Amino acid sequence: MNAHRLAIVLVLLAAPALAHEHGEVSTAKGVVFHDANWNRRFDDGEQGIAGIKVSNGKDIVVTDDHGRYQIDVTDDTIVFVVKPRGWRTPLNEHRLPRFYYIHKPHGSPPLKYRGVEPTGALPDAIHFPLYPQKEPDQFKAILFGDPQPRDQKEIDYISHDVVEELIGSDASFGVTLGDIMFDNLDLFESLNKTIALIGIPWYNVIGNHDLNFDAQHDHHSDETFERHFGPSYYSFDYGPVHFLVLDDVEWYIPPDDPKGKGTYRGGLGQRQMEFIKNDLALIPESQMVVLLMHIPLVEVHDRQALYRLIEKRPFCMSVSGHTHYHEHRYIKKADGWLGAEPHHHIINVTVSGSWWTGAPDERGIPHTTMKDGAPNGYSILSFDGNKYKLDYKAAGRSTDYQIQLSAPEEVRSDQLAQTHIYANFFNGSERSVVETRVGEGAWRKMPQVTEVDPHYKAVYAAEARILLKSWRDLPSPRATPHLWKTTMPEDLIPGTHLIQVRATDTDGRQFAAQRVVRVLAAPIATATK
Repeated sequence: MNAHRLAIVLVLLAAPALAHEHGEVSTAKGVVFHDANWNRRFDDGEQGIAGIKVSNGKDIVVTDDHGRYQIDVTDDTIVFVVKPRGWRTPLNEHRLPRFYYIHKPHGSPPLKYRGVEPTGALPDAIHFPLYPQKEPDQFKAILFGDPQPRDQKEIDYISHDVVEELIGSDASFGVTLGDIMFDNLDLFESLNKTIALIGIPWYNVIGNHDLNFDAQHDHHSDETFERHFGPSYYSFDYGPVHFLVLDDVEWYIPPDDPKGKGTYRGGLGQRQMEFIKNDLALIPESQMVVLLMHIPLVEVHDRQALYRLIEKRPFCMSVSGHTHYHEHRYIKKADGWLGAEPHHHIINVTVSGSWWTGAPDERGIPHTTMKDGAPNGYSILSFDGNKYKLDYKAAGRSTDYQIQLSAPEEVRSDQLAQTHIYANFFNGSERSVVETRVGEGAWRKMPQVTEVDPHYKAVYAAEARILLKSWRDLPSPRATPHLWKTTMPEDLIPGTHLIQVRATDTDGRQFAAQRVVRVLAAPIATATK
């Protein structure tokens, strides 16, 4: 028996029963089937599908030769299918995957934003339809960090800034990495309609601004999210890749807070960790695993337990949002990582940039540059088997816009040695190489620095001086590691010169930027009596 098949048997035989967290335990059962006539009902003559994983958010069972399963549930359980390669789940009118059944006989507790309506008694059978589809080794996924609209006006910004240019995308699916909303959960429906226009299935991660803030417990903080999107954590396969969507926003009320006001922290919790453990037990080490979350992994308080589950996997990476800057992190021993190689974690560019702040452009949309000097936008994650690469796409800009090159308009020839060239390579990392030259001179490597982007600093200062303005102020500048810096060549003669920068990423791809600078003659010293 191979290790993968043994893991399936172990999960089926040894998965612990559900704790009595939310009432008495019952048994849900049904069939995962090929919905040949597309009516979402299990009809006579339709075939069950063997080997499909079904979960209750903790345990995982696998369907038998006839597609049948059974699993424990309480009165607050979401039963869901782990979408397998080569099959698609139903989509609703907003292209949101419908891979789950919510069992809440009494519905959600009373909350400001509506949760799940009472579902009534557990059905005799919960069937899950699937539809065959081609899923090649090479495919792309679109990643949105923090769209975070406050109101319909900001949903319209999203429409014009990113959605319109993505309509008809050849990506296989998209994912929003949390903070779908900015607290107003009544807007889920409108944003879902907008993103659906892109025309591809769309998955969602829960963020700290997507919570029910009046919840008294973490397990009630995602009731409105569940009504729209289903479970707050789950997994699915596409092509050769396994995706684990995590809920790493832990809601709690500090016991020493006299007002009893809730707050959040980065955390996964024991029940979700059991699901992750059981999920990964069924995934061969040779398969690529991608973790999708909201809060960056290094800010999750119980991350060490997760590290132990993934650090021996040769093909595993993770992506988050939350911080409103873009960064490649390589998690190493200093963070308690024990793997042979650092873990690659990407903090993704946000759609909302700096929360839709800054002066509006000619379309009336705030430029909303992020505090690391990078433009708002989204990323495209491309896969080829176990290989992957990330492309940064600035909203409303050419795909070639990858570097913000900063240098003065003019500089005196006697001040060249004190004058700096900066290159903010938005998608750069410690594994990038950035070079520059002026005119036909030799290419020189630029040292990587962690400083404030001077271009963003200048924009921030200029907008801060405007007293009467109709927009919200940008956030304070933040030092960024995707910045490279060097001085101007000292031998430049007076005249007009072209500064060129080229950046090579970890995949060997090159990107370029250029800027014209004027060199002035140094003043001639005059003799004094």
